[in-house]
Amino acid sequence: MQDVTAVQWPLWRKLIFRFTAIYLGLYVSFFQWMRGVSVISPFTELYSEIEKLLVEWCNRTIFHVKDVLVPMGGSGDTSYGYAQLCFFALASILGTVIWSIFDRRKNYDKAYYWLMVILRYYIAMVSFMYGIIKVFGFQMSFPSLSQLATPLGDFLPMRFSWLFIGYSGPYQFFSGAAEVLVGVLLLYRRMAVLGAFLAAGVFLNVAVLNLCYDIPVKLFSIHMFVFCNILLLADAKRLLNFFVFNKPVPPSPSFALPEKWMRIGRIVLKTAFVAIFAVVPFYSMYQSLHQVNVVSPTNKPITTGMFEVVSFEASGRMNEDSLRWKDIVFENYNGGSILTTDTLFRQRYNRAYFSYVTDSLKQNISFKKRSGDSLSLFTLQYSMPDTNQLLLKGKINNDSLKVVFKRRRRNFQLAERQFHWLSEDNR
Repeated sequence: MQDVTAVQWPLWRKLIFRFTAIYLGLYVSFFQWMRGVSVISPFTELYSEIEKLLVEWCNRTIFHVKDVLVPMGGSGDTSYGYAQLCFFALASILGTVIWSIFDRRKNYDKAYYWLMVILRYYIAMVSFMYGIIKVFGFQMSFPSLSQLATPLGDFLPMRFSWLFIGYSGPYQFFSGAAEVLVGVLLLYRRMAVLGAFLAAGVFLNVAVLNLCYDIPVKLFSIHMFVFCNILLLADAKRLLNFFVFNKPVPPSPSFALPEKWMRIGRIVLKTAFVAIFAVVPFYSMYQSLHQVNVVSPTNKPITTGMFEVVSFEASGRMNEDSLRWKDIVFENYNGGSILTTDTLFRQRYNRAYFSYVTDSLKQNISFKKRSGDSLSLFTLQYSMPDTNQLLLKGKINNDSLKVVFKRRRRNFQLAERQFHWLSEDNR
């Protein structure tokens, strides 16, 4: 490997490096990488708690993003996410000032090289994480029967985009395979520039999708796109000479590891990285796919399908027009939805979603708000004289209910997964 010759860096380059190094150290911290590892979970939890206290204190005294910060969960663009971004920027500026006062080095060639190595592996980790789950089709699922029964105009842009990608398994596989390829290329120094090019294209597409469809991962995807370009900037001169100026391009500079134990350590760490962030997730997704195929219920007491209300008899609040049931959908898993505005259920896109458990001996069905809930919302008796009729009766709180349903044979064209090489008209 070729060593980089030590040269004097200009002040502006030193300042940019110091700021970038601190910001990346906060954003791409070791504890962020290892958050899911149970062995060091006490340390990752302590780090997260300290960071949370600092972010909230800075928000109260300086940023004022929002009086009460909403933590990041399913959304990465919460008020806490923006306050955290401000905190990282402020900490990086202050750190750069302090670093510049006490440090008199001529350059940071070696530190810059290893910072790019860390960034390269971070992008590879994220690419494996999102790519593998797409390859197995678990990030965006095919539209469920409830979603097919929902008018298009009732969906929010994010859910619409999820259905658009989830509709086509091959397209989702292609997207995931591109991300996995990014991860593989970035593992090798000789392929790092090609990997960074591909990564920039992949994450630019992700960032634009998030911005245009209001998907709440905007901050993260924009960061990933910027990180890819930071990687490319490390070879900016070589890339310009090759693509623009048609000049000879020397090999990319790198640092040799002088000691044998260092070289062995590099191999061990790289092997561990591939095992933790590529092999284990791939095997886990494979097992999940196998479990879905094996465990999917085939002999459910209430068959999958859409049933429309033939008669609806209720007392109390259930007799209100806005709460009356119009139809009910039972999915091929233990869940479904009802066309009603009743907030007793989980309202999404003007349908009331539920999970359920059936007892075929007692012939009752227990409705839950979510599958993980330990308590049921209510339990009804059910009977199916044949596969096309369903009767539910019982009490919801203190209100009696008796509903007769008839199966609705609805053929959704979208569910047919049509494909035509020859298309005589524009459908």
